[in-house]
Amino acid sequence: MGLFQDAKAHFIACHQHPVNQALHHLTNALAIALIPLFILHKWVWLVGCLVATQVFALGGHAIFEKNQPAAIRYPVITILASLSWSFDNWFGLRQVLQYFAQRRPGGISR
Repeated sequence: MGLFQDAKAHFIACHQHPVNQALHHLTNALAIALIPLFILHKWVWLVGCLVATQVFALGGHAIFEKNQPAAIRYPVITILASLSWSFDNWFGLRQVLQYFAQRRPGGISR
């Protein structure tokens, strides 16, 4: 497995509680929504919102998961793994991929 796949697998393993998952999806949605603030150079709002997103994410680990964030092990690539995980879930890609993998001869083979 490559570094990204390792980081994503570790990220998923660290996010099993449904409330923590929801908080992280909210965090990723807010981070994407902040792109216009970055473009418009609204730095004070941008920094404030980024801090708020991290409060949600870290709070999910402290209160619900009771574990360390995945970023401790994979500091930089965790951002990409987190966004990839959210996109998989938001757009139902995981379910679609599982459906087609089960229809392949021999079942799931990855």
